[in-house]
Amino acid sequence: MWVRFDPIVHTALADLKLQENPMNDPKKPRAIGFNHVALEVADIEEALTFYGHLFKFELRSKSDSMAFIDLGDQFLALQKGRTQPADDGRHFGLVVDDKRAAREALVAAGVKLLPGPFLDFLDPWGNRIEIVGYDNIQFTKAPNVLRGMGLAHLSKNEIAIKELSAKGMAPE
Repeated sequence: MWVRFDPIVHTALADLKLQENPMNDPKKPRAIGFNHVALEVADIEEALTFYGHLFKFELRSKSDSMAFIDLGDQFLALQKGRTQPADDGRHFGLVVDDKRAAREALVAAGVKLLPGPFLDFLDPWGNRIEIVGYDNIQFTKAPNVLRGMGLAHLSKNEIAIKELSAKGMAPE
C-alpha cells in the first residue's frame, strides 16, 4: 500500500522528533486507562448470542444498534455496522477470571483459535480478541470493583506482582 507524501505532515512529525521526550510534558493530560472498547458487529442480537456462549456477563443497556456489556467499572460496546475486512494484527486483550475456562468455551463453541503464542480468535464479524487471564497481568481492578462483581477472590500471580512491585504498585 502506497501512502502519499504530505510535506506538512512530514514537517510536523520532524518537528515532534526534535522535542526532547514529548511524552513527559507535564502540561499534557495523562492517559490513565480505558473506559470502554467498541466493536462493530453486523447484528446486535447475534453478537450477544455469540458472546453469551463464551462468557458470563450482564448488559448495561441495549438498543437495535448498540449493546453495552458490563465489565464492572468498564464496558464493552457492541455497535451495529461492521463493514471493513477482518482484523489482522489490530486487537484488544479481554481480561477474564479463568483463561482455561475461556479456552474451553471457545473450543466448545467451535471458534477457531488463531495460531501463535496467545489465546486469540476472530469473532464472526472479524474483530480480533486476545483472551488474557487476570492473574497474569498488571491490570488491576480496585478491590471495591472486584467485590461488586463477585470476584473478590481473584489475585495476581508472582510474575504480575513482581512487575507491579517494580512500578511501586504492588497489591497490599
